[in-house]
Amino acid sequence: MLEGKVHKFGADVNTDEIIPARYLYLSEPDELAEHCMEDIDADFLKKVEPGDIIVATTNFGCGSSREHAPIAIKASGISCVIAKSFARIFFRNSINIGLPLLECEEAVDGIENGDVVEVDLARGMITNTKSGKIYAAKPYPGFMGELIAAGGLIEYTKKEVEKLRRS
Repeated sequence: MLEGKVHKFGADVNTDEIIPARYLYLSEPDELAEHCMEDIDADFLKKVEPGDIIVATTNFGCGSSREHAPIAIKASGISCVIAKSFARIFFRNSINIGLPLLECEEAVDGIENGDVVEVDLARGMITNTKSGKIYAAKPYPGFMGELIAAGGLIEYTKKEVEKLRRS
């Protein structure tokens, strides 16, 4: 179960707004996190606490295919992103690094900046603890759920290799 305060954004938040191109020379997650969302909200990192959740409207993560964007979000302490829709490559990059994303129009419309939400990834349930409203998103299918639970593709692969070594 994830729980965190909501940081709400609008439509078409692109990868350059998530992590500006001027920082693409950085490769360490903690360094990328220092600049997460700074061009769209200069105080974002001052407000984020570990476990917080981003909620956005449509086409979140559009723009370039850079993996830096979901890495910066995850390293900043964000535990999950909920939106009406995501750019496809951003969605795949996020799954690969273990950043959970949920699509749920009703939740986006019913959740406000500063609300606290609980997210049950296994069931796809989103609860706004302020209003008490519960929203249903599609839970991840089998393998994608395993990737998220493991912390991403690399961690999943490490665990699978270790299983093979033991057998």
